[in-house]
Amino acid sequence: MKRIDIKKVSLAFVLGLMMIGCAEPSPNTKKGALVGAASGAVVSGVTGGNVVKGAAVGAVVGGTVGYISDQ
Repeated sequence: MKRIDIKKVSLAFVLGLMMIGCAEPSPNTKKGALVGAASGAVVSGVTGGNVVKGAAVGAVVGGTVGYISDQ
């Protein structure tokens, strides 16, 4: 079983927080981006992928879902 590099997961989490702090999106968009970034980082870490890229993709997907749910 592959070990998760906690430093990379932490970096991805902090980057996700920084990305949602730059603008004033709606609450669901923020929550979706945060959950997506965390989920993407964890899934990428477990499967052996790039944690930062996984967090970025997760943040975009989660933010988009949150934005759509606000409409």
